[in-house]
Amino acid sequence: QVQLVESGGGLVQAGDSLRLSCTASGRPFSSYAMGWFRQPPGKEREFVAAISWSGINTSVTDSVKGRFTISRDIAKKTVFLQMNSLEPEDTARYYCTEGKNVAALTRNEVAHWGQGTQVTVSS
Repeated sequence: QVQLVESGGGLVQAGDSLRLSCTASGRPFSSYAMGWFRQPPGKEREFVAAISWSGINTSVTDSVKGRFTISRDIAKKTVFLQMNSLEPEDTARYYCTEGKNVAALTRNEVAHWGQGTQVTVSS
């Protein structure tokens, strides 16, 4: 049984930075791509970023490109989302995900979801 546990969310001001973490358990971590989705208030869940099992391939949605960076530590079974220059529009619940590969995650083909962590950016 795969479990994804997120941490690092919080309330920040516009322009601040946050780093989200997600630790996986229950299966060999390195076999799957990992990613982040988010759901802003009153909106649908959307893809944010994904990284391959090797860490070589990544994808980041255009709206956060240049501000958000995804990375992973295979030894620690953890994936990170570094979020810089945060904007009020980044306010959302952020979900850690696992999928077959990066392309699958960009198509919203998610195998497992975490419970999410809230990020709130005030103006």
